Amino acid sequence: MPQRQTSRWMRTTGIALAAIGAMAIGAASAETIVLEHFTLIDGTGRAPVADQSLIATDGRITWVGPARQMRAPKGATAEDLRGKYLMPGLIDSHVHLGLVNGVDQNFTKYYDRANVERQLKLYAAYGVTTVYTLGTDGDAIHDVIADQRRIGRVDRARAYTAGRGVVFKGSYGGVPGLDQSVATPAEATAMVRREIGKGDDFIKLWMDDEFSTIAERMPYTISKAVVDASHAGGKKVAAHIFYYDNAVELVREGADAFMHQVRDKVASPALMQAMKARGTWQLASTLSREASFTYKLLPFVDEPFFSRGVAPATIAALKAPARQERLGAAENFPRYPEVLRNAMTNFAAQAKAGIPYGMGTDSGPTARFPGYFAHWELELMVQSGITPLQALTAATGTNARFMPGNQAGTIQRGKWADLLILDRDPVADIRNTRAINAVYIAGRKVPTIWQTCVDRPADACGPAGQ
Repeated sequence: MPQRQTSRWMRTTGIALAAIGAMAIGAASAETIVLEHFTLIDGTGRAPVADQSLIATDGRITWVGPARQMRAPKGATAEDLRGKYLMPGLIDSHVHLGLVNGVDQNFTKYYDRANVERQLKLYAAYGVTTVYTLGTDGDAIHDVIADQRRIGRVDRARAYTAGRGVVFKGSYGGVPGLDQSVATPAEATAMVRREIGKGDDFIKLWMDDEFSTIAERMPYTISKAVVDASHAGGKKVAAHIFYYDNAVELVREGADAFMHQVRDKVASPALMQAMKARGTWQLASTLSREASFTYKLLPFVDEPFFSRGVAPATIAALKAPARQERLGAAENFPRYPEVLRNAMTNFAAQAKAGIPYGMGTDSGPTARFPGYFAHWELELMVQSGITPLQALTAATGTNARFMPGNQAGTIQRGKWADLLILDRDPVADIRNTRAINAVYIAGRKVPTIWQTCVDRPADACGPAGQ
């Protein structure tokens, strides 16, 4: 071979070998997991499928299908999940972060990045791998979320935020210590624009009067300004409601989702028809919130699935006779059984009418506990009249679909491998979501609630599993 041709051949071969080497290094550095022989609940509403397998590389699902068809990448270690159930991690569409320590609520005292991230880890331990946080966030949330989206492969629940939700001055909503009140439509418009500029994923407003104990609810001129400014900025609007008449008007104004049920009465079919025609979602029904208010002592305080996630001091505070006496003597305590019945009845009617519905709890304020309430919410949704599969779909694929950019919620190629693996079938019994075997976020295992024992030695919570 002439010298010039030899030199060209060596350069070309060298480039090719370098490229092959780079590919080999990339393949070697890619992190791949292989999970085999599970029953798949994929988050789309499709019935469970037996003997499936999954491959995830660098945190994203790259293949899912029948186990017999899988070709595991060379060198990958497979985990056999025979007898297990694999589904997407749960999404709680209505939470509040960083507000409490135990049962003490104080935004000014407790809200900081460290507390927010501790709670996101607790959500993940319960298999809740994404949360939508609803209007009581300080600006620290934007740093948390920016880092999550930059890193991608996180070790705690992912968050989407409504930042500082809009409260009518002197009326119901928000939290003390956070500036979020407006008095005029112009102020509402300016606030929405500021929040969009900060990076809010969606916008929240409150319209309520706490059983008529507050003089005025948010006027419709202000709610309309919030809706219009949000839509002009490309953001959806989620509304806190209680009353039927407010729900009717907010549908007309174009609110995208309700974050509680109508609770003052059983809603008429006319509201269901209007919601369906306008595409208004019932993103959260918060049945667990309403149920919690019917108890002086929450009925699950001694359940290991709950108690592992809270400090002994919190359990002692919940059991304190003085607290129970105070709750039972509260003026509104007798109202909540009817409030809960109305909420469950209206949820069932919406589901039957074909209105899109998600799963959300309003966890985070005092005595509404992160993670645990998601499982209680699923149970109450099923008690209202939907099937376990419908409840699971609401808490995964449907919730994900509401939020632009959510790359989880279903088990499909290209989605984040945010996974919940269960020892028992949740479609047969919704309480089996508590039988958590493993939780993955972006293809990596994180500690489950059965590996958690808050504020105690690791062996102080008794045997794992339920």
